[in-house]
Parts: sequence; structure tokens; C-alpha cells
Amino acid sequence: MNVLFLILQFVLAVVITIAVLLQKSSSIGLGAYSGSNESLFGAKGPAGFLAKFTFIVGLLFILNTLVLGYFYNKDMKRSLVDSVDVKSLVIPQSPAAPAVPEAPSAPVPAAK
Repeated sequence: MNVLFLILQFVLAVVITIAVLLQKSSSIGLGAYSGSNESLFGAKGPAGFLAKFTFIVGLLFILNTLVLGYFYNKDMKRSLVDSVDVKSLVIPQSPAAPAVPEAPSAPVPAAK
């Protein structure tokens, strides 16, 4: 079941990408925030088919993401951290470091 929703997620991602790329670029800059007729929520609202199609596919994408998360958490009863072997994380104690050899002492001068 998870595989079906995962494949659907990839298909929806490709479809929404193509739908966004096919839309007309209005290039109105900050005019989108001032209530321009070309803005998304202007006087006419989203008038084009592609805008409505993109909205619906985006909504399906979000819903599919939520369903994927629900089924994944339902199948996995425990966390991934619970399956880590703690003994393998302990650093083994290294043997004592070898002693540093002492430097030879300077020769003692002979007495006269």
C-alpha cells in the first residue's frame, strides 16, 4: 500500500511541476500585492484552467503526503533510534600508550 502512495507521490510531483511550468508568467512584480487584475486573488480570481488544475494537483499532493506519513508511522511502531545497537557505539578502550624513551644523559667530565 505504501508503494502505491509513493508512486502516486512521484507522479503528482511531476504533474504539478509541468503544470506550473506551463502557466503564463505575468511578471507584474509587486503589483500582485496591490490588487492588480492579473494577480491570483484579483477581481476575477483564478480564472484559467491551469491555475485551477495546479491548485487541485497541489491539494492532492499535500493529502497524499499526509496519507504517506500516516501509513508509514502506522507500520513503524518504533523509532529508528530504537533499532541502533548501543554496544557498537562504544569506543573500545585502547591499550596504554607506549612510554616515551628517555634521552641519554650527558657524559660526565673526568676529574683532574
